Amino acid sequence: MALDLDLAGKRVLVTGGTRGAGAATAAFFAEQGARVIATARRLPEDPPADAVFVAADAMTPEGCDAIFATVRDHFGGLDILVHVLGGSSAPAGGFAALSDADWERELSLNLMAAVRLDRRFLPGMIGQGAGVIAHVTSIQRQMPLPESTTAYAAAKAALSTYSKSLSKEVSPKGVRVVRVSPGWIETEAALALADRLAAEAGTDRDGGKDIIMQSLGGIPLGRPALPREVAELIGFLCSARAGSITGSEHVIDGGVVPVA
Repeated sequence: MALDLDLAGKRVLVTGGTRGAGAATAAFFAEQGARVIATARRLPEDPPADAVFVAADAMTPEGCDAIFATVRDHFGGLDILVHVLGGSSAPAGGFAALSDADWERELSLNLMAAVRLDRRFLPGMIGQGAGVIAHVTSIQRQMPLPESTTAYAAAKAALSTYSKSLSKEVSPKGVRVVRVSPGWIETEAALALADRLAAEAGTDRDGGKDIIMQSLGGIPLGRPALPREVAELIGFLCSARAGSITGSEHVIDGGVVPVA
């Protein structure tokens, strides 16, 4: 018998909700009977007929305003806010390769988008005395790769610290704040990277995946997390079944981080 997460009818916003773990998270909440709005800079090519998508750049105040207005017009308020949006486009080459613009982009995408949207939606959650905010961070905040993820890792570390502080402020007002910290997720983009590395090394996709896992120092489980697995963890943490969980970070990385 499936566990009833009591998510039916909940008003949910998922940022970065058209690809990878974000799309899986939006789909999971919809399957549970929640009312879901997903955001991305571009709409999916073949969106589900019953889904609501917002094409807006959450890295800008104007984009966050557009997202807030759409949620207000469709739902009137929000019960669950899930920040999956994130990523990195910074160049490799270590600290010297990172310009001010690179740093600003990584911080805007991985930190400030969440800060701005929280600022817009939290007053309504506090007013209704209930709500959940989930911030998707990354194990990179603990295990950065100096050659390629310094700015991204620093931004995710800032997001985690901000999230913890926010939980202390708003949990007494009825709003829970949780963090989910994935390792490598087997998204479409990750598989494309594995294929590219495989071609360069003269091996197959599994060989390319092994190259990525080795760069992370190995994954004890022997495979990346699946987007659906990340989505189900987020769904549980946002549900009434996790009603006493707030302020904590939940790692889903196959055992990469070498701490309990």
